[in-house]
Amino acid sequence: MSRLIDVLLLVALPASGKSEVRRYLAGLTPEQCRDEMHLGPTVQLDDYPYVHSMRRISQELRRRRQDPIFFESDEVPMKDARDWGTLVELLNEDFADLEQRRRTALALGGAADWLFGRFDAARRKVGIRPALGQLDPAVRRELASALEDECAELLRDKNAGIPDSLKGKTVVIEMARGGPDRAAMPLPPPLGYRYTFAALSQEILARASVLYVWVTPEESRRKNIERTDPNDPGSILHHGVPMAVMLGDYGCDDMEWLLQHSDRPDTVRIEAYGRHWYLPVTRCDNRIDKTTFVRADRSQWKEADVRALHEGLAEAFGRLVKAADQAI
Repeated sequence: MSRLIDVLLLVALPASGKSEVRRYLAGLTPEQCRDEMHLGPTVQLDDYPYVHSMRRISQELRRRRQDPIFFESDEVPMKDARDWGTLVELLNEDFADLEQRRRTALALGGAADWLFGRFDAARRKVGIRPALGQLDPAVRRELASALEDECAELLRDKNAGIPDSLKGKTVVIEMARGGPDRAAMPLPPPLGYRYTFAALSQEILARASVLYVWVTPEESRRKNIERTDPNDPGSILHHGVPMAVMLGDYGCDDMEWLLQHSDRPDTVRIEAYGRHWYLPVTRCDNRIDKTTFVRADRSQWKEADVRALHEGLAEAFGRLVKAADQAI
């Protein structure tokens, strides 16, 4: 039986093809995933829905002439860069919920109050004031009412994504990280993958391998513009990242630096919890685009495009399993 990847960190700059890879893999048979990609049935985690919720909270607070907490406007980076750590803490919680098969049942309050509490608790862990809990009660009630339906959908999706068992499955955790255009390396905390990987829980780090979808920052910006549907801002496949954010948060990333500065080949070395962790890494080269076709209806997919992507992924996952075996 093929060796299966347990936890896959699927990372790249925005619009590099991560979500298209997830969609393509979801359409393969279990046998193809196992024998050709070294993956079990996948369980998906992604921090983008939380970023979208942060933006929606900020929009509603600005409408009420309140401190927007997360984003001063829809076109700029986070007010407090430590919220990159907030997102990691939320992913850590989601992973723990998967392991413990813990689904959330709402009692008093609603889904918006549940999410506001999670944001505040995650922010405390990274040293940020829990601002949602300190809102004027009337403002908080208005905010919760405005966002309740969206938060309820997020909670339904989260609960529905928790299987009865993780045995034989692969947990895919998708995220994008980076730093300002032309930034010097290493990127300072809380930017980049060095910081983010070190903030992941020990339970994730002990089981994780990394697939990096490789495009240049310039190609990332081009594809971001191409994919953007302003009528679908919460979509995984079609959301757009503002250009100021593309340049300020994703103008570069530190994956190449991490690979060059690891003392074991095909790994990144992370210092966390008082020890060194070696995460196996492989790069899926998408600098010549192999993934955009996946956004279209399957009836429009061309055989040559499918073959190129399939073979590229199979080769990348094969290298990743070898790198994982060598990292043990």
